[in-house]
Amino acid sequence: MKKGFLALCLAGLAAFSVACGADVNEGGSTSTDGEDDKVIVMGTSADYFPYEFVDTANGDEIVGFDIDIAKKVAENMGYELKIEDMDFGSLLGALNAGRVDFVMAGMTPTEERKENADFSDIYFTAVNLILSKDDSLQSLEDLKGKKIGVQLGSIQEGIAQDQITDAEIVSLNKIPEIIQEIKTGRIDAMVIEDTVAKKYLEQDSELTTFEIVDEEEAGSAAAFRKDDELRDQFNEELKKMIDSGEIEEFAQKWFEEEAAPAE
Repeated sequence: MKKGFLALCLAGLAAFSVACGADVNEGGSTSTDGEDDKVIVMGTSADYFPYEFVDTANGDEIVGFDIDIAKKVAENMGYELKIEDMDFGSLLGALNAGRVDFVMAGMTPTEERKENADFSDIYFTAVNLILSKDDSLQSLEDLKGKKIGVQLGSIQEGIAQDQITDAEIVSLNKIPEIIQEIKTGRIDAMVIEDTVAKKYLEQDSELTTFEIVDEEEAGSAAAFRKDDELRDQFNEELKKMIDSGEIEEFAQKWFEEEAAPAE
C-alpha cells in the first residue's frame, strides 16, 4: 500500500512539474511576442505646418511631413511610434532627460545644438524668409528699429540675432502666436521657413515676404542623445527612404511643390 501510494504521488508530482514547465515556456513566448510591440517616443512641437501640426478638421491627431517620415522609419525598425507634443524650446531638454527617444520638429543641426545632441543626416533643405504686412520691408536693412518675431529656440531665432541688427527680437513659443502679433501690428515682421510661410501667405493676401540669403545650408534633421546607437539605425532607414524617393514623395504630398530632399 505504502509503495503504491508513493508511486502514485511521484507520478502526480511529475505530471505537475510538466504542467508547470509548459506554463513557464508559454509565458516566455508571450514575453517574446510582447517585444514585437516595442514603442519609440518622438518629441515634436506640433505648430509647424506642414512638418507637424494638429489635424483639427479630423480630431486632434498630429500629422505632417516629419510625422510620415518618423512613422515609416519606426515601422521599418520594428517600433510603434508614440508622439509627445511640447514647446519647441523644451525638446532637447526632454530628449536629454529621457522623456523622449528622439526629436523631429523641422530642426536644423546648428553647432550649438550639436553640443547637446547627435543628429541624423539632413533629410530636407529649405529657405528662410522675412514675413510681414508691410511691403516696404524689402531687405534686412529695412528692419532696423522694427520688432521681429521668432519661435523660441528655433534656427530662425539664431538667424535674427545674427543677421538683423538694430532691431528688437521677440521670441514666442508658437508660430501662430507670432502670425497673430503681426496681424494686430504688435510685431512688424518675423523670420519663417518658406514651406511653413506658404500656408499663411495663401490665407492672407496682405502678407508679403522676401528671402534671407544665407551662405550656410539650412536643413532638417532628427536629434538623438549623445552616442545613442539609435541614431545610426535611424540613419540607415532614412538613407533608404532618400535613395528610394520616399522622402520626395512625402515632401510633394505635404508641400505641394517640387521637393528639395537632401542629396
